[in-house]
Amino acid sequence: MNWLAPLQYPFMVEALLVSALVGTVCAVFSCYLILKGWSLMGDAISHAVLPGIVIAYMLGLPLAVGAFAAGLLCALSVGWIKSSTRIKEDTVMGIVFTGMFALGLVLFTKVQTDAHLNHILFGNILGIEREDMIQTLIASAATLIIILLKRKDLMLFCFDVAHARAIGLNTALLHYLLLALLSSTIVASMQAVGIILVVAMLVTPGCTARLLTDRFDRMLLIATASSVLACCLGVYASFFLNAATGACIVLAQAAMFAGAMLWKNMRSPRAQAGT
Repeated sequence: MNWLAPLQYPFMVEALLVSALVGTVCAVFSCYLILKGWSLMGDAISHAVLPGIVIAYMLGLPLAVGAFAAGLLCALSVGWIKSSTRIKEDTVMGIVFTGMFALGLVLFTKVQTDAHLNHILFGNILGIEREDMIQTLIASAATLIIILLKRKDLMLFCFDVAHARAIGLNTALLHYLLLALLSSTIVASMQAVGIILVVAMLVTPGCTARLLTDRFDRMLLIATASSVLACCLGVYASFFLNAATGACIVLAQAAMFAGAMLWKNMRSPRAQAGT
């Protein structure tokens, strides 16, 4: 078997580069998402972007614009319903994202389009077009730049909202900024793994890093390294397995989480024995 065979194809090289970029932005944001406890919010918004994608196609707009708008609408709807009722937030998320996802499926079946539903749901990084690649690069770069500029404020907001408010930070603005960044990250990852599997990209790297360290700066580095490695391994393995690339990426990240958990469990008895 020629292990360098994938590198002979331009589309494979592009897929490796794009997946590494997407893996980086998802890993960085994943740490904040885990710290805030918003894993379910990521799941909700990732599913809720489907109607926005279909409506954007109907209006002739970039699909990323529709996905971003639908993601924000989902997040704002969850906040409004939660504040207007006594229903818990996780229940509201379940209602909103399933309703919007179902609406997207209905709209998709009623629209004549050449777009393949599987590519939207599960990603199509091996066949990514130049326009979609540019959108992914812009969304990823914008998200990373904003996170780097506001990293300390976002970390404090995710860790302790009360303290952030006490020292004068605009917690309402940070709340909506985090939601906007979440929507932007989902838009960036959509072409790589699709809107169904993107939640794994947003959760697994942060969880893997959290098992291995208690320091947030190290958590960012470990999450990024594991995510980029998993993305590259997933793309590489999909070439030889002839399998869905997005699914291979997610499986690689799950394997790394399992490895980190096993290493943590094996190391804990040794640490206790040393004490």
